[in-house]
Amino acid sequence: MSNKIDALGDDAIIETRDQMIATFEAGAKPADRWRVGTEHEKIVYRIADHRAPSYEEPGGIRDLLDAMTAYGWEPVLEGGKVIALKGSDGAISLEPAGQFELSGAPLDNIHQTCAESNRHLKQCHEVGDKLGLAFLSLGFWPDKTRDELPRMPKGRYDIMLRHMPRVGNLGLDMMLRTCTIQANVDYASEADMVAKFRVSMALQPLATALFANSPFTEGKPNGFKSFRSHIWTDTDPHRTGTLPFVFEDGFGYERYADYALDVPMYFVYRDGKYIDAAGLSFRDFLAGKLSVLPGQKPKVGDWIDHLSTAFPEVRLKSYLEMRGADGGRWDRICALPAFWVGLLYDSVALDAAWQLVKHWTPEDHARLRAEVPRLALQAASPNGGTLQDLAKSVLAVADGGLARRARLNGSGDTEQGFLGPLHEMAATGVTNADKMLAAFNGRWGGDMAKVYAEESY
Repeated sequence: MSNKIDALGDDAIIETRDQMIATFEAGAKPADRWRVGTEHEKIVYRIADHRAPSYEEPGGIRDLLDAMTAYGWEPVLEGGKVIALKGSDGAISLEPAGQFELSGAPLDNIHQTCAESNRHLKQCHEVGDKLGLAFLSLGFWPDKTRDELPRMPKGRYDIMLRHMPRVGNLGLDMMLRTCTIQANVDYASEADMVAKFRVSMALQPLATALFANSPFTEGKPNGFKSFRSHIWTDTDPHRTGTLPFVFEDGFGYERYADYALDVPMYFVYRDGKYIDAAGLSFRDFLAGKLSVLPGQKPKVGDWIDHLSTAFPEVRLKSYLEMRGADGGRWDRICALPAFWVGLLYDSVALDAAWQLVKHWTPEDHARLRAEVPRLALQAASPNGGTLQDLAKSVLAVADGGLARRARLNGSGDTEQGFLGPLHEMAATGVTNADKMLAAFNGRWGGDMAKVYAEESY
């Protein structure tokens, strides 16, 4: 989930529609300047009893953030409290119940992404060992109720926590109990953005299936392989899901801006505080008619903040965000950006991927979005067979894209190796969710505590 630390802070008053479109136009850059950013969230727990630590308690989340400053991270304050960190490896931030997120720096290749993740996880281990904390690599808290989880001291989250129950049944679960891996990619032009948006929106369910890693709720199987993905279907219909208009003629920056303008607001940030605007209209804000700030018009920074409060499966800011994957193990942190870079950063691969999905109907997209959280790779593919079959074809395309990119490490290896865990799943049809369910019903003997031993970083 995006945080205020990510905003550009532009104080110019929005006078024209062109200023909003310029946010997207500013992201366009030539291919030699394309980068990939990787974000991943982790569940923090106490080693002694698997409890979720609060912010304030000794050895809790505040102390975790404070201890990370020994590695050069600089504190970011809200209301006098450290709620994030910034540094050369990007930013560290907190999700609403203390899920610990690294929003990595924009990097040239996946070798660098994995080195970044290694540095971060090494720091987490070293600090965690001192504080008695560890980090779980699932997409959903496997054994905690909402009431067992703490709340972080962030004004944005206070507003959202109040608003979520008004618009969906599972929004609080999304905020408090989920974790994701996300990849952020660049585009060269509006046309290139459209091509990448269409391919990635179509294939987001496949990414969800490959990364399915949230089959437990409150200590028992929940009937899903990616419960995290299912949660988004009942969070807030005005700001989530697939976007059918992406596949329509004429889609581009302006059409996405219209969509974002119709997404209800959450807040306005003024003088270091979040003003509750939940459910209000950004169009009214543009007209100077926002009830909580009468007579005021938005700044460009407000528009950038507002874009971060839409949660479709693919999101446009000044780059494209791939949002379909559950949180997962270290090799998945590297595999997700490799998957998307392989498909989207090579023109041959991008065209080949489009050929696989261009005939899909709106009904196909909707069915996949509905079925994949429960069935993962065993969901039916619009191309015939299952998503397991589709995964083999898509991964072959991504593999070719990474080979042609030819980004080598010091040993002369391309980025193709990072797809290894995904190739294994495509070959077997077995996701990490499937493996955990088999263990739970087998050698774990129904003991959910075993998940901490086997699925921690």
